[in-house]
Amino acid sequence: MIQGKNITKKFGELSVLQGVDISIAAGEVVSLVGPSGSGKSTLLHILGTLDRPDLGSVEIQGTEVTKLSRNELAAFRNRSIGFVFQFHHLLPEFSALENVCIPGWLGKRSKTEVKREAAALLELMGLSSRADHRPNQLSGGEQQRVAVARALINKPAVIFADEPTGNLDTTTAGELHRLFFDLRDQFKQTFLIVTHNEELAALSDRCLRIRDGHLM
Repeated sequence: MIQGKNITKKFGELSVLQGVDISIAAGEVVSLVGPSGSGKSTLLHILGTLDRPDLGSVEIQGTEVTKLSRNELAAFRNRSIGFVFQFHHLLPEFSALENVCIPGWLGKRSKTEVKREAAALLELMGLSSRADHRPNQLSGGEQQRVAVARALINKPAVIFADEPTGNLDTTTAGELHRLFFDLRDQFKQTFLIVTHNEELAALSDRCLRIRDGHLM
């Protein structure tokens, strides 16, 4: 599903990733842990096509994304990848339902179809009664579940999550992590989760550790 080879990245003179090789199978839930500054978020952003490596290659579902043009990459990302971040990045002027719909609408899909699927996803998240609420009317856990629904709206093959439980209490964080497994089982998606939470990371199919730009 995901193959990264010799991924190398520098910011100025700082070497953040030093020839990382990584392989993630379809349907796996993999956690990536490491201390601050170890390169884990940089690696996730490169694998998720949000950044490009200085050297190396990334292949997702047989497509070498590091060779795609900017426009091709944007289309591939919208179609094949979902993102969940620590900060929900919900648009405050839109309802929960509208926030979930946005990637589908950007992908030029039928507005009616997208809205129907978004409503079904919110129901799956236990948020049907909150569909018309704006983000500032939702709890942190509710906002994060809306963000997960938004990541799922285009039925991506891969979900990249960067510290998705970082702003949640212990109970809500555990519920979100279990939700990832439920979604994997239901939709057969692949998850790569960057986290500081060792307890949650231990629940994953595999836990990868990164230090000083190297996978341990």
